[in-house]
Amino acid sequence: MIFGGTTEGRETAMLTASQGQEVTVCVTSSYARALLPQAMNCHVGVLDERAMLALMKQQNPSRIIDATHPFATRATATIHACAQQLNIPYERMERPKQDAQSWQDDVQHVADAASATKALSATDGNVLLTTGSHTIGIYTAAIDPNRLYVRVLPTIQALELCLSAGVLPSHIIAMHGPFSQELNAALYDQLDIRVMVSKDSGAVGGVEEKIIPALARDIHVILIKRPEEHIHAR
Repeated sequence: MIFGGTTEGRETAMLTASQGQEVTVCVTSSYARALLPQAMNCHVGVLDERAMLALMKQQNPSRIIDATHPFATRATATIHACAQQLNIPYERMERPKQDAQSWQDDVQHVADAASATKALSATDGNVLLTTGSHTIGIYTAAIDPNRLYVRVLPTIQALELCLSAGVLPSHIIAMHGPFSQELNAALYDQLDIRVMVSKDSGAVGGVEEKIIPALARDIHVILIKRPEEHIHAR
């Protein structure tokens, strides 16, 4: 049983299935499901601990692979706890961290979305949020929505979260990466972006492709630090 999203989870599922192993993939959105083969066994939707335990008991997998996003700390904790309760071998696929780059000292590092919002309150001009849709409400509660542009996955769920949080429809950019430096640069120029907020989600998350063209345009970059991993495979 593999838990994941649109990147590592999908790639791991495809590789495992190609090796002749039976796979059940758990994703949270129909968009992530659509990226997988139609014939592959999938569960779509967010699972709390009770529902996850029930699914694991039903599927009775020989092992659990957690390939969720590095910022999905709550999901990782729940997956690990359920695997432990059922005594199922658990493997955590941890995304490699971004190697130290020359731009590290040129960006503002913060701990979380709330800290990023506080940092934004000291800035001016248009803001591009590339931090996903789940924390949008934290930003719109404190920052003038007219300043905020958001780039999110092209899913109904993401669009609904943005709209319910008060993001202007014309300020929503629904796209699926990876994004090149050139594409990011064009977006910054088109929207007259003066501040860019990103999660430190590593090379796979296209962090450097966002930061380099931003700094070249004297755009202030706020980077949310990656949570520390405390769960290990057994």
